[in-house]
Amino acid sequence: MSARAAPAAGLPDPLDAVERAALLAEVEATVRAVVEDLEPDLEADRRPGPGRPRVLPALALWSGVLVCVLRGLNHQRAVWRLLAARGLWHYPRFAVTDQAVYNRLERDGTDALERLFGAVGRLLADRVARWAAGDLAPFATAVVALDETTLDQVARTLPALRDAPKGADALLPGKLAALFDLRTQLFRRVAYLADVHQNEKKAARDLLDGLSKGALVLADLGYFGFKWFDDLTDGGFWWVSKLRAKTSYEVVHAFYDRDGVFDGLVWLGKHRPDRAKHAVRLVVFPHGGVVYRYVTNVLDPALLPPVDRARLYARRWDIELAFKLVKRHLGLHLLWSAKPGVVRQQIWAVLTIAQVVQALRVEIAGEAGVDVFEVSLPLLVEYLPALLARGEDPVAVFVSEGRRLGFIRPSTRTAIRGPEIPPEHLIPRPPDLVLLREPRYAERKCGPRAA
Repeated sequence: MSARAAPAAGLPDPLDAVERAALLAEVEATVRAVVEDLEPDLEADRRPGPGRPRVLPALALWSGVLVCVLRGLNHQRAVWRLLAARGLWHYPRFAVTDQAVYNRLERDGTDALERLFGAVGRLLADRVARWAAGDLAPFATAVVALDETTLDQVARTLPALRDAPKGADALLPGKLAALFDLRTQLFRRVAYLADVHQNEKKAARDLLDGLSKGALVLADLGYFGFKWFDDLTDGGFWWVSKLRAKTSYEVVHAFYDRDGVFDGLVWLGKHRPDRAKHAVRLVVFPHGGVVYRYVTNVLDPALLPPVDRARLYARRWDIELAFKLVKRHLGLHLLWSAKPGVVRQQIWAVLTIAQVVQALRVEIAGEAGVDVFEVSLPLLVEYLPALLARGEDPVAVFVSEGRRLGFIRPSTRTAIRGPEIPPEHLIPRPPDLVLLREPRYAERKCGPRAA
């Protein structure tokens, strides 16, 4: 194992090799516990009805799916080869045919893998809490991003799909709606949606169920809507959004209005049929030849100044990078099957592996004393399987050799910096200012959707 880098000043002591080995053992134990909870007696694992016991236990099947995803294998036959020809962990090679594995995957559903995803996510969230970005909107109980991604189309291998034209809805296996924790870089919740045209805000309300009050929610303009904003505020959540083009508003109070920079309170919707219930704060400023406009229900400029507002909203892009990890770096764009059930199994397996990779990245950044986005995610995915296969500690290798080998390098993310307004230049809002009115929701689009 490579020598470990010394922790940066002011950072907590890193996990030692024994602690990390315990973590990996705990992850594997969690995998076993979740699946065994579904089939407590694997030795007597029987198919429904009469007949001999199943040759392939559920624990081995789902573990094999996860290992194939981690190793970058992209078809069902790889699962069969791993279990029948190569062997997995301490298991013997199973005397099953490839068709038996295909049939089992198609029949067994996703319940085991969904529960596994949740259990592993909770475990990892506890372990990376020490590295969580607590300086990100510290007034909020959590900082999360909402978004959706449509899955790549399946191959036209099934008889029912052979005549479908390229790009047809029938070839799209669905989409994922997710709630992503920006402090820990882990998915909090993920929902699979079969209807790729379902409105974003419908799934979003379910994803927010159980989120702590005082959490701050970031979302793109696909979620923009007066009722959506009012519901978030009434639900006890903070939120930040870009202002959709051509949205009408009426200024209530200006904290600052000078040289193209505006920070003040506004009513969204000037017209009688379409108006929001709560007054919101609007910040406008130019940067790099572009005028940026953000709205939020954080009304106090001292709590969220403009200089932090732009940086905070830019972190919404984190969930896009997480989707890229799932779809590209971990190979979800290479679907194993056109059968819906098997597609969903692959989705949950990939999402589980993504949680592990993201947690390792956060730990590497924490031990190296760098921003998490300075740790190359593609290189971590590329080298992780080989390092684990050789028994090396991937975190130790990335920390000690990261800068020399380019595993750790300056981030290329674009930084949008808002203006710094001295507090003494802000005009306090009048104490009797009315910030609530009777709403009317026309639910019509206020302009073209933009990123």
